Amino acid sequence: MPLESLQPQDLDIEAVRWRARVDLAAAHRLAVMHGLNEGIFNHFTLRVPGTDDRYYQIPFGLHWSEVTASCLMEIGYDGTQHAGTGEVERSAYCIHAPIHRDAAHAAAVFHTHMPYASALSRLEDQSILAIGQTELGTLMHTAYDEIYTGPAFDPAEGARLATVLGSKTVLMMANHGIATVGKTVAEAYDRLYYAERVAQVQLYAMWTGRPLKHLPQDVVDHTLSEYRANRFLYGGRPNCEWHFDALKRILDRKEPDYKD
Repeated sequence: MPLESLQPQDLDIEAVRWRARVDLAAAHRLAVMHGLNEGIFNHFTLRVPGTDDRYYQIPFGLHWSEVTASCLMEIGYDGTQHAGTGEVERSAYCIHAPIHRDAAHAAAVFHTHMPYASALSRLEDQSILAIGQTELGTLMHTAYDEIYTGPAFDPAEGARLATVLGSKTVLMMANHGIATVGKTVAEAYDRLYYAERVAQVQLYAMWTGRPLKHLPQDVVDHTLSEYRANRFLYGGRPNCEWHFDALKRILDRKEPDYKD
């Protein structure tokens, strides 16, 4: 059952919070496995279930391959460190706290400098092009920040980004990288994973130097309509939950300590 549908009467809130920690730790480990991380930088955060004023964040200096469920700190939207030990990375706080606060659908906020999406963000036109099925599934959720303002050391930057994001769940950040959000870790990670795949394939196609085959507008409109209808929920669950569960099974075999 997705975390957002669990209520205290269904499961003890502390159990819900532990499961949230496990999922967020898994996302960090998976990002290493998929080559989405950049050293000890970039940030994955998650609103603490049952609260509206704090989120989970890893201590600065920890490599994502080291992240475990128990290492996560609880950081208030006002900067207060409510639980855990370690340094609070400034740009993580300044980007993520305002987005968590201002965007109701942003329970999870993931920001990376993953290579292909970041390369696309360096182009004069960083748009995801309508040249394939997977591209359409991502571009329908994507907003574009066309202005790089410098390092995010002031929460006002996070508030600006939240405004640019609006109701979308993917944010292309010019000259910078990408951010994805979701109601769950699974949703935010699924958006991140496929955004990188889309950017990779688009750049590969562009690098051939041959003309791109853009989809006709009627096909684009029909495909987006089908995606929005979301008629196929296998087992009543969104695809992102199935995807994330499959990825966690890989971690269970290879790196089970992420649950510690």
